[in-house]
Parts: sequence; C-alpha cells; structure tokens
Amino acid sequence: MPGTLSIDVTSIEEAYQEFLSEYPEYNTTLSLDELRANEFSRIDKNGHTYLDFVGSNLYPASLVKEHQEYLLNNVYGNPHSINPTSSLATKYCEQARNYVKKYFNDIDDEYVVVFTMNASGALKLVGESYPFNDDSYFLLTADNHNSVNGIREFVRNTKASFAYTDIDQDTLFIEQDKLNNVLSSVDKKNKLFAFPAQSNFSGVKHDLGLIDKAHEYGWDVLLDAAAFVPTGKLDLSVYKPEFVSVSFYKMFGYPTGIGCLMMKKTVLSKLKRPWFAGGTIAIASVKADDHYMADNEVGFEDGTINFLNIPAVEMGLKYLEGLGLKKIQDRVFSLARWTLNELLSLKHDSGVSLIHLLGTSDMSKRGATITFNVRSKDGEMVFYEDVEKDAMTMNISLRAGCFCNPGADEAASNLTIEALRPIFETGEKLSYARFIEQVKKFTRGAVRVSFGHISNFNDAYKFVSFIKTYLNR
Repeated sequence: MPGTLSIDVTSIEEAYQEFLSEYPEYNTTLSLDELRANEFSRIDKNGHTYLDFVGSNLYPASLVKEHQEYLLNNVYGNPHSINPTSSLATKYCEQARNYVKKYFNDIDDEYVVVFTMNASGALKLVGESYPFNDDSYFLLTADNHNSVNGIREFVRNTKASFAYTDIDQDTLFIEQDKLNNVLSSVDKKNKLFAFPAQSNFSGVKHDLGLIDKAHEYGWDVLLDAAAFVPTGKLDLSVYKPEFVSVSFYKMFGYPTGIGCLMMKKTVLSKLKRPWFAGGTIAIASVKADDHYMADNEVGFEDGTINFLNIPAVEMGLKYLEGLGLKKIQDRVFSLARWTLNELLSLKHDSGVSLIHLLGTSDMSKRGATITFNVRSKDGEMVFYEDVEKDAMTMNISLRAGCFCNPGADEAASNLTIEALRPIFETGEKLSYARFIEQVKKFTRGAVRVSFGHISNFNDAYKFVSFIKTYLNR
C-alpha cells in the first residue's frame, strides 16, 4: 500500500498563496481545477500524484463518453468499400484527418496525414521508405528518442552513411556550430536530418529555426514532435519540415494506439515502400507479378486503419482547443518554474545541493519537464530506481531511467565511447539489469517529472515534499 507524507494543511495553503502572488498568470487557469474535479476525479479519489505527462497524458471522462456515444449510435464498417457502413466510417476518418491538418495550421494544404499505431510507427515509415543509398546521408542529434535512433538500422542495410551531432553536456542543447559544419559540408543527393522539437529526456526545447537552416543546405528534415505538441503549438504555416511524427495519447490521453506522420507532398515522390499490403495499393497482380501503390497517404497506411478510434482524434483535438493552449501553458510552466526553483534551493547541511539538474535552468528554453538526479549529503548520486521505488510508496507517478533516449543520457552522464564500447564488444547479449550493473560506475540515469494541463499546486507541493525527505541522508 502507498505510504503518506506528513504535509501540514496550513503550510501548503500559505505556500499556495505565495505561489499565486509570484505567478499571477496561474490565476487565469483556475477553471482547470474545476475541470480536474469533474473530468478527472479518479486522480484524487485514488490518491494519485501524477507527474508523467511526457510518458502519457490523462484522458478526460467526457472524451471517453463522447467517443462511446459515437460508437453506440451508429454502424461503422471497414473503410475499403462504398457500402453505407464503410462510407460512414470513411467520412469520419477523413474528417479527423482534415482536422489534424487544421489543428497544425496546414493552411496551404502542403501535407498529407498518415495515421499510424503511434509516433514510433510514423518514424519507422520514414526509415523504411526514404531513399537511403550510396548518394544519401542521415544526420541525427545525440538527443533523440530510440524510435529515431532506430532509423540508423535501415541505413546500415544500404550504402548510405549516418552520423550523430553532439549536444552540450551541461545545457543539453544541440551544439549548433558543429551541426552547421556538418549541414554545410555533406554533398549528397538525398540528405535527412532528424531532431526533436522538445527532448523527451531533459525537456529542452531545440530551436525550430534549424528546419530552415537545414533547408538552406538541401536537407530534408524529420521533426519528432511527440514531446512538444502536448503543451506547444507546432505551426506548419511557419515551420515546414518534410516529416513530423506525433502521438495523440501524449496530447490528450485517449485513445492509445494512434499516431500520425505528416509528410510534405513535395517529398512523396522520392519515397518507396519496401512492401505493400491490403489498403496500400491501387492495383496488384499475382500473374503479372507487379503492383501500383496508392497515391498520397493511402500508400502508407498498411491494412485497415483504426477506423473506430480515429474519429476520437478529432474529438480530442477539439477538447484541447476548447481549453486554449495559452491557459495550458500558463498552468504547466508556472508549476514547473516553482518546482524547479524549489528543487534548486535545497541543500544538505553539508552544503551539497540536493538536486543535480540535467539541462538548462532557463524555463523559456524548456518544456514543463524537469530531469535531475538526487544527491546524498556526501555528493553521491542516489540511484534513480531507488528514487522511483520510494515515490511509488507515496503513490507518486514519475519516471526514472534514460527514457528511451540513450544519447542524451550518455551526454548528461559524460559516458564516453571508451567506457561503452567494451560492454558491447563482449558478444554477450546483456539484460537491462546487467547493462546497468556494467555502466553504474559511470552513470546514474535520471529522474523525470512532467506536468500536464490538469496538474495542480498540490501535486507540485507533494512532490517537492517527497524530495525533501532525502535531505541530510
């Protein structure tokens, strides 16, 4: 059973009033407290402190009910037909597809929207379809989710080349001088550059101006927007990468199992799928041993799309629009700023800072995500899994590890290739636990908390109170 923290009601109320005075913009978001009480009562009913919004957003009860009514009040069939139930399913799926374009402000109709199982599925489509050959190059930042890192394995099976560009060990920002040197020096026909709009590891927001910079040197750009769009606005009329990956449950919690890849129409002609499936072809012949792929997004949606759940995407986007992005931003950034300042102020009696922050402390350049290590009074890092286990006893949901982003973790921990390479050269296929044993002397991973639109001050206060229990230990 979860434990409890001893939190004085008077103390938290006094802290809350000071918080409101310091962050007056939070007062404009108080309607979200009512939303939490009405739509997310299960959180407080079950005593949860949920701080893993980068991992998954939480869904409002009304979204589930709206989708349930949609399902119960009509009959929907496989979209690959013109019969009445098929046509109805097609209508609502296309309506959702168009709403995605509207939400991301594709005002010039430059993009197609491909529905996928998740953001990872969207990234896999790029990896398997991009023309990697001896006249191609794949460049990615060290700060990338493993679903982007995995594209390098498609590259390995060709004569193309790939390379990583560094991030700064202290700020975890992309080292732009080094990046510019590579962008300007690679002379290949097909060049793909991949980076995240916001790091899922550190919360650092990378400069979206890099998209235009890469375009100046003839690169196609793959933008991983999964961690950015839940609290940030990606405007495709301003920033125009060739590929954008998104996960919808990270935006509004429901349904899981649907993401999308937005692709510029101008890049479609250079892509080639390595196989075809039901739904992706216009014509296929067994005797002629040939096929023609369907045009636009259809050629990338393998089999039957998730036609019962896709309409809920439009419902979820409308839900976010109804709240207003500015209100969401005012709330999450106020909470994150307060939490970050509180954490950085904590010191052991020995003078050692309790928290070692990973990434910049400048909240204007990061999302509502805080990644850190806990230090003992002697300055030793507390193992991240121990922090997560302690949080579990308090019913606090946070995240610990490297968050499927080994490059950012290795940079933050100053893990060198000399330390890592021998581990992989033994030929032994290590379990995760064995790998941690091997690298533990070099790194401690990290702890991550992230805020969402229905986070409140009590969540932040309880979390800081939990971290204070490590003082002088």
